[in-house]
Amino acid sequence: MRAGTFVYPWDVVGDPAAPGLLAGLGVETVTLASAYHSTRALTPRHPAHRIVTAEHAAVLYPPDPDRWSGHTLRPYPAGEWAPGDSYGEAARALADAGLEVHSWVVLAHSSRLGGEHPATSVVNAYGDRYPWAPCIARPAVRAHLVELAAEAAVRPGAAGTELESCGWYGLAHLHAHDKTAGVPLGDREQYLMSLCFCPSCREGYAAEGADPDELAASVRGALAPVWSGGGSARPLDRFEDAVLSWRTRTARSLQEDVVRAVRAAAPPGFRVLLHADPDPARCGANAGVDPAHVLGLADGVVTPAASVAPFAAHAGAATVLAANLPVVAGMGGSPRTLADDAKRAAEAGAGELRLYHAGLASDADLAAVREALRTLS
Repeated sequence: MRAGTFVYPWDVVGDPAAPGLLAGLGVETVTLASAYHSTRALTPRHPAHRIVTAEHAAVLYPPDPDRWSGHTLRPYPAGEWAPGDSYGEAARALADAGLEVHSWVVLAHSSRLGGEHPATSVVNAYGDRYPWAPCIARPAVRAHLVELAAEAAVRPGAAGTELESCGWYGLAHLHAHDKTAGVPLGDREQYLMSLCFCPSCREGYAAEGADPDELAASVRGALAPVWSGGGSARPLDRFEDAVLSWRTRTARSLQEDVVRAVRAAAPPGFRVLLHADPDPARCGANAGVDPAHVLGLADGVVTPAASVAPFAAHAGAATVLAANLPVVAGMGGSPRTLADDAKRAAEAGAGELRLYHAGLASDADLAAVREALRTLS
């Protein structure tokens, strides 16, 4: 199986040994972040640092001032964690080591955008804003994400792109000093807490025949047993279909617009993949999609290994199905079972692997990856 790994520019820039180390793992491709959310990342081998703090969502290259002239919403340049054209510098070093570089673009996930422009954010049924989650139904947000995708995806030297968070984001969010685990929330509860009630979404629900005030009250009522410790969330009954119809239609149209914009900006043969989940109601980095629709739109998907099969049912001969496998043991990954996990993913229909994430992994983790890829070759 063709294998690739995720990497940040700061894993490579300033470390002359990094490209050779990555090439020596046995991967053919590197998915290199060009637009990324805020994070605090360990760099176990870098000669100049051990912790990188990316303080806000940013593009990791110089944004084109002409492209963004007149836009109220625009990408934020990175600070000292990725100065100048860090993406370009890392991409050139990786290509010189014989690796194929694809851009990694995070779209609907930006705390700074929501902090500076509150009207862009998802608003839950209680009226709480999620500044990290731009609402993809807002016209200004959609226009921004489409423009950002075209610029951040088609970087010099990139052979393709992988688009993360190309759909609804919601409650789930790795946040500094998070204190939200006091009441356990399953998938259903996360979904209800992720439904948006901004003006655009309220209009959308109404167009589907659901009164937004009644819907919000129904969501709060459905969640009431959860807060009291009395059990799981109740159904929304007559509102379920209207909510899913609005959100699915909105996400599909954004994905269509984004892929169209990237293809228009890209050279022939440029590969476009979406990080995706086969459940259309899913929120987050792996956006919920309809497998048949997304595989008719993009060249393929990157999806958790356990989610490959629903996409394989709709895949054509040229479809790319990349199974995302975590290989950082300290973050719950299983580098020592990689060979077996990869074989199971292949049996489900995957033709490629994405390993998360070589820049964060220990030397021991990478040694296990190297051995596993050797046995798979």
